[in-house]
Amino acid sequence: MTSKPTREPASRRKPLPRPRRPRLHPSDWMLYQATRLIPALILVAAVLATVIVLGDTAAYAADAGAPLPLAADSIEAVVNNITSWLVGILVAVATLFLTVGGLRYLAANGDPSETEKGKLAMKSAAIGYALALLAPLFVRIVGEWVK
Repeated sequence: MTSKPTREPASRRKPLPRPRRPRLHPSDWMLYQATRLIPALILVAAVLATVIVLGDTAAYAADAGAPLPLAADSIEAVVNNITSWLVGILVAVATLFLTVGGLRYLAANGDPSETEKGKLAMKSAAIGYALALLAPLFVRIVGEWVK
């Protein structure tokens, strides 16, 4: 009669060793660490920009009897103000897409899917810049339809 070898319970077994990742070149390691900080830096920049923009607003408040400095004289002035804001926002978003796309393209390291993602982001930035350039024309066309 032969006895079967018994297996040790799972609690007594040694865990399998983890495969080691290859060591990164120091410049690649610094890039890896820097990209981990991007969301925190964006948050800090947004908070700082908000504080700068809104910090001095109370100092320039008008007197109680003075006319409002932001009041528009006509609807054309309101449309022009909205158009300039729209163009500014479009340019800012397009610049963000261009920056992110460029960083993705540079950090792709030969990976075709990451390279394509970077190219797509840069194409989106080009579309954003085109829309920013054409926004006043769109507003003028719509204004002609309304008149």
